[in-house]
Amino acid sequence: QVQVVESGGGLVHPGGSLRLSCAASGSIFSINVMGWYRQAPGTQRELVAAITSGGMPRYSESVKGRFTISRDSAKNTVYLQMNSLKPEDTAVYYCNANAGGKGYWGQGTQVTVSS
Repeated sequence: QVQVVESGGGLVHPGGSLRLSCAASGSIFSINVMGWYRQAPGTQRELVAAITSGGMPRYSESVKGRFTISRDSAKNTVYLQMNSLKPEDTAVYYCNANAGGKGYWGQGTQVTVSS
């Protein structure tokens, strides 16, 4: 079993920045990929960024160049640095840990980009 807890959401103006954190606990040795997803009202949950246990990142086209995913293995934490935020980035952001072929989700954190 793996548990993940997100933090760091909030309200920000367009062009601003936020950093999300996702702390993992439990059977962390079995995690091979951790990712950030988001879901806006009336839309499907979509992948934003992911990082492998080896540190290889990947991004959706909509955030490439603006968002950076990173991990601190000592703290069992993954971060999502979000810069140049746009109103269309407004969504609930969820952390996911893939371990042993199973996905474990956090409760989500709201990010609102508005003037």
